[in-house]
Amino acid sequence: MNGLLSRAIFLAALTAGASAQDQKPTPHDMSNMPGMSMSRQDGASAPAGEDAGSAQSMTSMDHRHMDMGPHMKMTALRDPKPGDADRAAKVAETARQVADKYTDYHTALNDGFKIFLPEVPQKQYHFTNYKYAAEAAAGFNPEHPTSLLYEKQGDRYKLVGVMYTAPKRLTENDLDQRIPLSIAQWHEHVNFCAPPPSMSPDEKRVGLLGPNAKFGLRGSIATEEACDAAGGKFHPVIFNWMVHLYPMEKTPDAIWSAERGHDHGHADGHTD
Repeated sequence: MNGLLSRAIFLAALTAGASAQDQKPTPHDMSNMPGMSMSRQDGASAPAGEDAGSAQSMTSMDHRHMDMGPHMKMTALRDPKPGDADRAAKVAETARQVADKYTDYHTALNDGFKIFLPEVPQKQYHFTNYKYAAEAAAGFNPEHPTSLLYEKQGDRYKLVGVMYTAPKRLTENDLDQRIPLSIAQWHEHVNFCAPPPSMSPDEKRVGLLGPNAKFGLRGSIATEEACDAAGGKFHPVIFNWMVHLYPMEKTPDAIWSAERGHDHGHADGHTD
């Protein structure tokens, strides 16, 4: 995938919580972006040991939450089990302590967090720690979120939340062991159709990001058949599992909001 197309994909995916996992990226190579390895049609291994041919089966989204569109799949809310609320509260409290430490974004930068595409306007900016991203591939440490979530306020950044990631090879039962699925909903990005390589850079940009986008995470194409007909390349899953939480909020619903940061005006639930 060439640099321009990779960058366009970045732009289309940013506010959906594009995450970091496994390797540090080069500026325009999406295949090296941690957490952004793409599923292979031939089942070959993806970078950093990800099982790219094994897109996990996912249940339909619980009716208590809105439709996130054809390019995002979420774990269904399960019935609560004894201890779930306490487990989730401990994760949220740990995340709050992390957030307290990084209220000043300069501290995050000094501790190795890197701003993902700071020159691109975003609803939430991901400050990513690639060491923690690699750690998340092997296990869950709530003290080490993959990314810190900031909103831009003038020339400064305000911390609003954190993001944890998990390899896409994990089952929902595996995710439930990290954070109870009766409380949190993890999500991943699916049904991605990359534009045909024969398209010009401008055509690809319009096809991915234009008001009538056909390709990418904002596109109308959401099936392999339609992607093939358009000459594109279909990827069932392109990012790893991720979950946002907002530990400074006061209620569990606000702390574990699956809707925050997503604009439902677009078919895919993403903002510009």
